[in-house]
Amino acid sequence: MTGPKPKRPLSLGVIFLTLYIDLIGFSIIFPLVPDILDHYLTTEGGGGLLGGLMTVTNGLATVFGKDSNFAAVLLGGFLSSLYALLQFVFAPFWGATSDQRGRRHVLTLTVAGTAFSYLLWVLSGSFWLFVAARLLGGVFGGNISVATAAVADVTSRTERAKAMGLVGAAFGLGLVTGPGIGALTAQINLLETHPDWAAWGIHPFSVPALVALLMSVINLIWIRVRFDETLAEENRTDGRERLRLRHPLRAAREISSPTIQLVNLIGFCFALAFCAMEFSLTFLGQDRFGFSAKENGIMLAYLGVCSILTQGLIVRRVLRKRSEISVLLTGLLAATAGFILIGIAPNVATLYVGLGVLALGAGFVNPATSGLISLYAGDHEQGRILGVFRSLGSLARAITPIMAGVVFWMMGGPTVFAAAAALSLGSWWMARKLPPPEK
Repeated sequence: MTGPKPKRPLSLGVIFLTLYIDLIGFSIIFPLVPDILDHYLTTEGGGGLLGGLMTVTNGLATVFGKDSNFAAVLLGGFLSSLYALLQFVFAPFWGATSDQRGRRHVLTLTVAGTAFSYLLWVLSGSFWLFVAARLLGGVFGGNISVATAAVADVTSRTERAKAMGLVGAAFGLGLVTGPGIGALTAQINLLETHPDWAAWGIHPFSVPALVALLMSVINLIWIRVRFDETLAEENRTDGRERLRLRHPLRAAREISSPTIQLVNLIGFCFALAFCAMEFSLTFLGQDRFGFSAKENGIMLAYLGVCSILTQGLIVRRVLRKRSEISVLLTGLLAATAGFILIGIAPNVATLYVGLGVLALGAGFVNPATSGLISLYAGDHEQGRILGVFRSLGSLARAITPIMAGVVFWMMGGPTVFAAAAALSLGSWWMARKLPPPEK
């Protein structure tokens, strides 16, 4: 264990809350993107940056033989991809910086940057400013790898994967809470009572943005007051080494351990599969079962609650009796079955069974892969290695929305879920070759 033992329980609680608050602010925007795009299209009349992007996506929609709704989906996917692409680039940098300067310093910097991105969103009366806010958020959003590295700092090797389950539970809880807050607060339009505030950049979605900003400010105060540094001085990298942005794929290739590279590949393939499911699920619900936005919201909430229960409770108990590799293999097989069930579901009951099985599988896979990566890495490189691992997950989120969208509309939902099942099964085949980590 690298952190001071008396602080371990407090540090884990602080890390959990740090991630939870961060994910609430991050996910508030999820249910609002279509309405936000409609707002800017109405106010800017299709001109400027938004008009140019819509011209491109409308052209793609015409090529694929689809209508303007498909163009809007492509644009939403493009914006999501840009955000994730910046996380892909910056996650290894923030992780390596935290290996040198400490987790608390980097978390303070990145959460402050995230707060500033939300302030820009509050005042984004134009589309280009909204895009700038999202891009800035992507740059500082790589701090999740730093918080994950802090978990590795304060846990023993035998407890590592179980603690990573708490990270997953914080993710799930934040991703369930945030969209609900976003949908609720979006009903409040400040311009209805103060139309003159538009001159200051206030727009119909400024209230959700203000809530996200408030969450980040609370998080920043929480880190400064309660977050004790977790990285011991003897485990820090040489402070004389110049920190710089590097191509994340090159950084991944330069990892000397073939075992870590294999876990990275497994995690990336599974992330591709899961992200394809996330992007396609609501469209599947709408097309096959006629789900409304409310029913899709209930479905996503159910998936989130299942994930929270799995990663917060079930996986921690299972890891007491079984190894990380065994849990990973079980999770990948369960996820494969879940993808198949969702893809072929003839009724809502089967769909929900498939979602539950998938949530169980993913709830096993995520903490197991994070735990194994941390166990295979040295104490002095936790931030860098976990940063690369998280970076590859962001790359999956960057390329999947457009890819999954094109496959869904050209070949149908079952094809997307069949491909996801194949990726999950391929990950299981690779995971069989992993050696037991030293503890």
